[in-house]
Amino acid sequence: MPITNQQVAGHAFLRQMYDDSYFPDHVVDRGKAILLRLCERIEAERPSDLESLYALTQAATEEFNLLDREFVAAGSGIETAAREWICDEFCFVASANEFTEADAEELTAGRDW
Repeated sequence: MPITNQQVAGHAFLRQMYDDSYFPDHVVDRGKAILLRLCERIEAERPSDLESLYALTQAATEEFNLLDREFVAAGSGIETAAREWICDEFCFVASANEFTEADAEELTAGRDW
């Protein structure tokens, strides 16, 4: 399903990670894909409240938990800066979908990175 939200469609997800050679692009690509799938799910399911949104973001967070293993296997990892950048992307997604009151910690509450 193509993303119809123009703010999301024009966004350069994980730009900082692509700009940093510590993070292999092929693994960052997978992170970007997780975020795009999250956006697609939000558009398809149209969560009506924060709890519904958090359920979707938690599923995406679990995918990032698994992706961290791939970063580690590639000699990298989701460390402090990457953690902030990824959390910022979750906040962007929430805000772009009119959930401006979403709590940054709740969006990725299940993270182990």
